Amino acid sequence: MTLQLSIWIIIGLTFALYIGIAIWSKTNSTSEFYIAGKGVNPVANGMATAADWMSAASFISMAGIISFVGYDGSVYLMGWTGGYVLLALLLAPYLRKFGKFTVPDFIGDRYYSNTARTVAIFCALVVSFTYVAGQMRGVGIVFSRYLEVDINNGVFIGMGIVLFYAILGGMKGITYTQVAQYCVLIFAFMVPAIFISIQMTGNPIPQLGFGSETQDGVYLLDKLNGLHEELGFSEYTSGEKSKIDVFFITAALMIGTAGLPHVIVRFFTVKKVSDARKSAGWALLFIAILYTTAPAIAVFARTNLIETVSNKNYSDMPSWFKKWEETELLKFNDKNEDGIIQYLGDEKLNELTIDKDIMVMANPEIAQLPNWVIALLAAGALAAALSTAAGLLLVISSSISHDLIKKIISPKLVRRKILKEDISENGELIAARISAFFAVLLAGYFGINPPDFVAATVALAFGLAAASFFPAIVLGIFYRRMNKEGAISGMIIGISSMLYYMLKFKFGWFGGGNQEDWFIGVSPEGFGTIAMMLNFFVSILVSSLTKEPPNQIKKLVENLRTPDE
Repeated sequence: MTLQLSIWIIIGLTFALYIGIAIWSKTNSTSEFYIAGKGVNPVANGMATAADWMSAASFISMAGIISFVGYDGSVYLMGWTGGYVLLALLLAPYLRKFGKFTVPDFIGDRYYSNTARTVAIFCALVVSFTYVAGQMRGVGIVFSRYLEVDINNGVFIGMGIVLFYAILGGMKGITYTQVAQYCVLIFAFMVPAIFISIQMTGNPIPQLGFGSETQDGVYLLDKLNGLHEELGFSEYTSGEKSKIDVFFITAALMIGTAGLPHVIVRFFTVKKVSDARKSAGWALLFIAILYTTAPAIAVFARTNLIETVSNKNYSDMPSWFKKWEETELLKFNDKNEDGIIQYLGDEKLNELTIDKDIMVMANPEIAQLPNWVIALLAAGALAAALSTAAGLLLVISSSISHDLIKKIISPKLVRRKILKEDISENGELIAARISAFFAVLLAGYFGINPPDFVAATVALAFGLAAASFFPAIVLGIFYRRMNKEGAISGMIIGISSMLYYMLKFKFGWFGGGNQEDWFIGVSPEGFGTIAMMLNFFVSILVSSLTKEPPNQIKKLVENLRTPDE
């Protein structure tokens, strides 16, 4: 069976499964649309949370970054896994006890203010759109290579699939679709890793394989360091980033994890508070399977790539090389016109440009694995990107329909007698689906015009979440004195400072800037930690200088801190 036919069959079967689940779980109420009727089993919710969490950044881009930057790429592993532990311990049970549909709902009620709710809606939209841009970019990459369509058309196809099951099934449909997507993505990620680990080291366990000896008796990491040294790249197992930047990026990823609205909302879907804790534990286990395998895949892919292309005749390159060239994510510029690929650390002499996001996808092709394994990987990558994109779209649509229209706009129109009564449940459901439709269109635009490669784009979303939501949520749970003035001021300062820094150094706004201009040497991916500190400082300072919150809010906080079983 040809590769193309294998891909069409496996992707077709998985898409049919997702669409079938969406039709089966069609929602008719806002409770089912937003939080799946609070009836999801903890194991299923843990699996769905893992799929929601392990986006295209985790599946496609994380191992790709590690394969290129080596040791420095560990910030993504440490930050994202550590952040999930932080979320499980600090926030999940308490937010579940509060029992609202969305993060802006929590902030609006905890801080007894529609202004706070409005600021939270804005933050949720900024974070979600930044995050979803990375997912749509991932979808486009997969479709452009494996369905052999233009990358922009690949984004459009992904938009249509996500829109179908997000609008039809809401959170109920998305939850059970994500359970299926987790099974697909983890199987697709592990199978090639096991194949290549056996091929290169004889060890079937990838986590052990990349620390083992190769078939020629040399430890794999030593071999890769030697290849790097020969070609003028920095040593794979040593880092070049400054310690302060590594610290701030890791912290931003950790804290941002605990403030991501599309992950937090998953803990509202279970029956009781203890189930939220169980969901977090199961999710961490499911996530660890992929995250402990990613460094091994990075090493396998990097070693195979260098041995396959470096100092080889371009005319002898296998078909996978030419296929990826057609996507323009792999480019050979024969500077000396000798037909030999010079893949070197010196940019002036280097003739090969490789997009970091293709490494995981190209890995089984480079290793000459069977066609069905390559097709399975393509299906897994799509599952990872689409599952997270669907969760983000639900956050966007619920922020607009539930938090903005139902909680802010509709009551104002009723008070002014423009409407006779508040928006009905059916009307809110229609608004949510319309919001999802327009959100998909905007997400598609960002997918076609992303600010960076997938994982870096997603890292910016984590920085934005850390800067805006994390202090407001943590202080809202653990600090009785925290009031609306402090929360509003902190969120505005946090999100504004992060947006300014991101736009200046990533997009060239406000006069632009280069690495030498970074504040104390901290990159845009790590600045979310500094913005978060500003948020905490401003929130506590303003709260201490303004009126205390009402007594019922203080009692609410005390009640939140003693979660039910």
